[in-house]
Amino acid sequence: LGLLECCARCVIGAPFASLVATGLCFFGVALFCGCGHEALTGTEQLIETYFSKNYQDYEYLIDVIHAFQYVIYGTASFFFLYGALLLAEGFYTTGAVRQIFGDYKTTICGKGLSATVTGGPKGRGARGPQRAHSLQRVCQCLGKWLGHPDKFVGITYVLTIIWLLVFACSAVPVYIYFNTWTTCQSIANPSKTSASIGTLCADARMYGVLPWNAFPGKVCGSNLLSICKTSEFQMTFHLFIAAFVGAAATRLTFMIAATYNFAVLKLMGRGTKF
Repeated sequence: LGLLECCARCVIGAPFASLVATGLCFFGVALFCGCGHEALTGTEQLIETYFSKNYQDYEYLIDVIHAFQYVIYGTASFFFLYGALLLAEGFYTTGAVRQIFGDYKTTICGKGLSATVTGGPKGRGARGPQRAHSLQRVCQCLGKWLGHPDKFVGITYVLTIIWLLVFACSAVPVYIYFNTWTTCQSIANPSKTSASIGTLCADARMYGVLPWNAFPGKVCGSNLLSICKTSEFQMTFHLFIAAFVGAAATRLTFMIAATYNFAVLKLMGRGTKF
């Protein structure tokens, strides 16, 4: 085959949907982890500066924030690796579909996953034992770890449910900051509210951020409005929104990738045996 034809066959076999989904997944995880880490740091600074003068009041909060930051590091590492694994399966399923519906040979990694994940031949053909390519061996090891396709997709859906909880948790700080921002808008436009400006407050204690004996624990009136106008508050608010969007993007792409790969593997199980 000529160079141009070989390149065309490689391009045809590329799983573009899986590539886009993996890119969005990586982008979502990076956005969630990076923005979430910085937003938690900004929240710690806001609490220290405006809502409590006693370190003992927010000592537990700081420990929780630091714990969440370490969890973010682990989450980023794990999901980046698992996203790469989903991409490898995308290469395999795309190669299999091309082989069913068109004249296309699956890749080495596809053959390795085919021989292990779907229970096909493992290094033996009509001519007896064959030497396995090093990349194929790596893929075979991955396939042995994954086991049956249903199990692999099941793990993906379990991770999706776990990420749904992460997605829900990321909505909590957005809700808190949005309520604070809405209160500031009411203070800035007193004609749009019937309440007195002095009674409009943001109380960190009511959200469980600080204990009830924390002092002052809340900020009201013009003092609250001045906090909302600071760059620290604006930046932290937008960082939490970005982290929320990243969590949503990651969840959607995991669902799409899992559903597509599961459908293809089921199609292969009912059709041609690889």
